[in-house]
Amino acid sequence: MSKARLFFDSSVLIAGVLSSTGAARVLLVMSEMSDIELIISEQVIVECERSLAKKVPQALPEFRQTIKDANLKILKDPSLKEVRESLYLISDSTDAPILAAAIKAKVDFLVTHNHKHILDDPKVAEKSGLQIGTPGDALAWFRQRT
Repeated sequence: MSKARLFFDSSVLIAGVLSSTGAARVLLVMSEMSDIELIISEQVIVECERSLAKKVPQALPEFRQTIKDANLKILKDPSLKEVRESLYLISDSTDAPILAAAIKAKVDFLVTHNHKHILDDPKVAEKSGLQIGTPGDALAWFRQRT
């Protein structure tokens, strides 16, 4: 069986850095141990850096170290054309680049805390063909898979 590939959005990556116990942290540790492959886009890094600098600037060094330690695979952001092609998948266009990046990366699971535009709209998963859930959902999915 191939290694599970998960895409983290910025909400999950921040949660994994700030919490020492949550499922997002567990997934980061699993990636560090090479049990799974965690993928993010350049936009995720920018969003995290901006959010942490504004709300918890003292966490920025730990954030940068986590990216290295967890062996996160950083992908270039999707092209404008790829983002446009994914606009029909989601109600909020600001989240389209994340969805497009996850689709382009051919991940097994998109991990997010975004209830408003992604988790609470089952059509996003249906239309995109992605499994989508919270870090806890992703962890349960991984355990079932192995």
